Amino acid sequence: MSEPVLQVRHLSKSFGANVVLRDIDFTVKPGDVTSIIGASGSGKSTLLRCINLLETPTSGEITFHGQNITGKGVNSNAYRAKVGMVFQSFNLFSNMTVLDNCMVGQIKVLKKDKESARASAMQYLEQVGMAPYIHARPRQLSGGQKQRVAIARALAMEPEVLLFDEPTSALDPEMVGEVLSVMRDLAAGGMTMLVVTHEMAFARDVSNHVVFMADGVICEEGQPRQLFEAPREERTKAFLSRFLQH
Repeated sequence: MSEPVLQVRHLSKSFGANVVLRDIDFTVKPGDVTSIIGASGSGKSTLLRCINLLETPTSGEITFHGQNITGKGVNSNAYRAKVGMVFQSFNLFSNMTVLDNCMVGQIKVLKKDKESARASAMQYLEQVGMAPYIHARPRQLSGGQKQRVAIARALAMEPEVLLFDEPTSALDPEMVGEVLSVMRDLAAGGMTMLVVTHEMAFARDVSNHVVFMADGVICEEGQPRQLFEAPREERTKAFLSRFLQH
């Protein structure tokens, strides 16, 4: 059995009196592709933001290779280089070219020299089909192109785990496919991924683990086939029936 990369234990998060996550437990092993599904407002994105230390959990712990990263004295930038994040809204630097967007983190956080940062950036931009656009600025790109650059930027940090926060929900329908195709390739290449998504076909066909959340708790989790074809919980059945009717 391989050791877990990430473990979430008894994680809770409140904003004032509003409890968004309660007693969340799950484990991510190397090479896992875990999809987190559920209705809007069920706490999925907050969970991802806690794992990436963009939010501080109210209680519980998150361990990365056994080290509690919610404790004091954790270097969050070094941790985020290992656990990268791809955002719904791309979060590219609008004043930089595509190439510079993919180089800046390597230079600032990983302390790479410009030559090796550029070589790495080019490698990943080629991988996602964005090498022809290296001199473009984000405003000159479509949503799908921006998201592919954002994925290349995350990959250039050579993370162990990639978190995706609804990476296709800001895209026009015809652009969703190009981003999902990149994500499928990453999964096939063994990348450890944690994906908050409304793309049920991706969750069913690409993941090896699916977590269904509702009202800040994990209602049900398991292998995609079991969860999609024979869900045990009524809430899971109700949620999936809306998606699977078509």
